Amino acid sequence: MKLVTAAQMRELEQAAVAAGSSEQELMYNAGLAAAQEAWMAIGAVEGRAILVLVGPGNNGGDGLIAARQLAEMGSEVGVYLLSDRDADDPQWQAIVEAGIAANGVDQDPELVALRGMLGQSSLVLDALLGTGVSRPIEGDLARVLAALREARERVPQPQLIALDLPTGVNGDTGRADPATVEVDSTLAFGYSKVGLFAMPGRRFAGRVVSVDIGLPADSGEGLLYEEISFRQTQELLPQRPEDAHKGSFGRAVVAAGSRRYPGAARLAAEAAARSGAGLVVLAAPESIQPLLVPGFPDAVHEPLPDADGAVDGSDSARALLRALAGADALLVGPGLSLSTATEEFMRSLLAGLDAVEGLRAVVLDADALNALARAPGWPDRLALPRVLTPHPGEMARLTGLDVEAVQDDRLHCATEYARETQSVVVLKGACTVVASPDGRARISGAANSMLATAGTGDVLAGLIVGLIAQGLDPFDAASAAVYLHADAGRVVAENYGAAAGLAQDLLPALAETRKLLDGGHSAV
Repeated sequence: MKLVTAAQMRELEQAAVAAGSSEQELMYNAGLAAAQEAWMAIGAVEGRAILVLVGPGNNGGDGLIAARQLAEMGSEVGVYLLSDRDADDPQWQAIVEAGIAANGVDQDPELVALRGMLGQSSLVLDALLGTGVSRPIEGDLARVLAALREARERVPQPQLIALDLPTGVNGDTGRADPATVEVDSTLAFGYSKVGLFAMPGRRFAGRVVSVDIGLPADSGEGLLYEEISFRQTQELLPQRPEDAHKGSFGRAVVAAGSRRYPGAARLAAEAAARSGAGLVVLAAPESIQPLLVPGFPDAVHEPLPDADGAVDGSDSARALLRALAGADALLVGPGLSLSTATEEFMRSLLAGLDAVEGLRAVVLDADALNALARAPGWPDRLALPRVLTPHPGEMARLTGLDVEAVQDDRLHCATEYARETQSVVVLKGACTVVASPDGRARISGAANSMLATAGTGDVLAGLIVGLIAQGLDPFDAASAAVYLHADAGRVVAENYGAAAGLAQDLLPALAETRKLLDGGHSAV
């Protein structure tokens, strides 16, 4: 599913009109789709009370068309206006001519009629603002939304469907006004807004359904943002022919771990193997190798010189560079710990990576990113394609922003840093963003608190390096890995609950996810 900003959607609608459609036609299609969605939501609408909350502009017009269609289907429709519509508005004239019951704030200043209508309704359509939110909600709109929230807190509560966006959600950033009411589903006209794939907008939006409103068939060409989906991931994953051997699926090297964080190395390396990589080399400080070998005999273990249980600066970097002979992809960072020796290790490693023959890309995670944050100008010292996998705190350190600024507009932050550093950026968190240097971005619709657990990021980094080793482009590898990671998190949450699941539980769950993606045939 392609995703758009509010400005992009306006441009698409204008292009559709220029190509021969009319604004009224697009509005009619949107209203009809809303009526059909209401019909499907409650099973049948005949004799059922449905309330349409109508605001100004085209979003209100969509709601009025939906009201008229629902009345023709036999529903007991009521319309409630945030403000009076113009007398010559054709959508309003159609409501009057159809004899549909209507009221509004101007005639109902105490909202008595509104509360009565809400109490009788099986379903409510929110057509109050759409993309029109530009300032804090107050006044009559705030009072209407408060009444709607009260109705939603009662039992039984009316179902609530938002047209285009829940009122109060910013379509570009996902920010939500305090007055916003959580809906059951959001009907996205043409394409979903990117703000519905960012928190808290994702939470307020419920199920997001995109519907055709008559845009030209090629309107999605050139759109840079899209949802990470099951079907897309299926298409990205490499084939696994029956006559393959381990060399067919690449060699991934994972440089990770320290005395304090040996588990991070194990999680990342096993995830790389579970991704389907043919061979995984786990390069870790020599003193912690005995902790890693018994639990993960599948890997080739490469001891690195260490100092007090961690990498030993340039000596470890030189040893790792020698171990990269024949490697397809490298992951650096999980559990390294951050010290002056780690910073020296990263400086020396970056200086030598471009000379490694056959290496497709490097994935930089965790303390490798923290070391880079202390090395201004680092992108200019590395030509090798790279994937950065920061969580919001690490992103803040890399960019010099505070965490709140990063989270306030995650898509913009990720795409800008990807462009500035010519890196693929995976900004982790609810609704993970994968941004490419060329301006493209893919966004996960998943938000699962099970993944808010120590070690889950190590698993994601391991999946990315494993998929790159198998031949995927770094942007595609990161996108597919994010889907695998999120779906494995879903499996763990279903099996253990979101609170009890651990990062290590993701590893066996990956097999179930891969089996689904491979059409029921296990691929790992």
